[in-house]
Amino acid sequence: MILHPPVLALVVVAVISAALLGWAGLFAVRLLRTWDLSSGAQSQIDLEKRTYFVAIILRFVAVAQLGALALFVFNADRMAPMFVGAMCAVGSLNASVYGFPALWAKIALFFGAALWLVLDMVDAKGRDYPLTPLKYSLLLVIAPLTFVDAGLTLAYFLDLQPDTLTSCCGKLFTSERPTITAELAGLAPKTALALLGATFLATVGAAALAPRSRWGAGLYGALAVVFLGVALTAVISAISLYVYEHPHHHCPFCLLKREYGYFGFALYTPLFGGAALAFATSALGVMPAPASLGARLPAIRRRLTLWSVAGFALFVALAIWAVARSALVLSG
Repeated sequence: MILHPPVLALVVVAVISAALLGWAGLFAVRLLRTWDLSSGAQSQIDLEKRTYFVAIILRFVAVAQLGALALFVFNADRMAPMFVGAMCAVGSLNASVYGFPALWAKIALFFGAALWLVLDMVDAKGRDYPLTPLKYSLLLVIAPLTFVDAGLTLAYFLDLQPDTLTSCCGKLFTSERPTITAELAGLAPKTALALLGATFLATVGAAALAPRSRWGAGLYGALAVVFLGVALTAVISAISLYVYEHPHHHCPFCLLKREYGYFGFALYTPLFGGAALAFATSALGVMPAPASLGARLPAIRRRLTLWSVAGFALFVALAIWAVARSALVLSG
């Protein structure tokens, strides 16, 4: 195991998060079985009091998981010089069979944690905490995921050995290999950028409908998923080329490097943040509106939708800026 401070921090966060959410999961099971706001029993009162303490712990864990994703990718890039053949985070992640699975687990936790934080925020605005059963049901989904994340994180860092021979982005993101990443890298840049623009306009159009009806909210959530996929495809097939000013360098991870001004962090933060808020506002719009949130929920959904669209718009603006300022000229 490579004992670097970021590695130790990631392991500690993963293990503590799993332990705390494991305990919170047991509490969630009890709450879902016995929660009854109409009851004045002492057990219900004790349960309501305990939710405040549990919520504080869960907010801490959720925020920690949001930061863990960024630190994990940043650390993977910083560890690249330790492995033979690695030039960026791709090489570090490929140095172990657990590398990319650990990354996918952290991405899933990012979206789960963001959704839980939004539900918790909205729940606190209702006099009878109407979303408590829903957010603790979501907790039962997130809790097992934290154990998967902790296991993969530990397995990944324990499996890493200095001077390991690995492959980097040049082999992964090349159109010459029969893989999904090769298909993405082989997409024509003009086509990718055109799809990005069309999908963005469609998503913005759906955003205008999202606060008005359930089907509009569902449509916005679905298009947010599509936009996220198209945006990442555009990064691989087009945007990265203009940033690197190289017609064959498709790696989405090298954008996080210092020599490119950590542009990837500026690019991915509004994209993932906007997607997380879009999923949250879609979930709030699809479910029946609780009576205690009837007056506040529409304004909350409009605000979340606005912020999510702002995140997507910032991503598109940064992509346009990267293409416009680049000295690279692609034909065809």
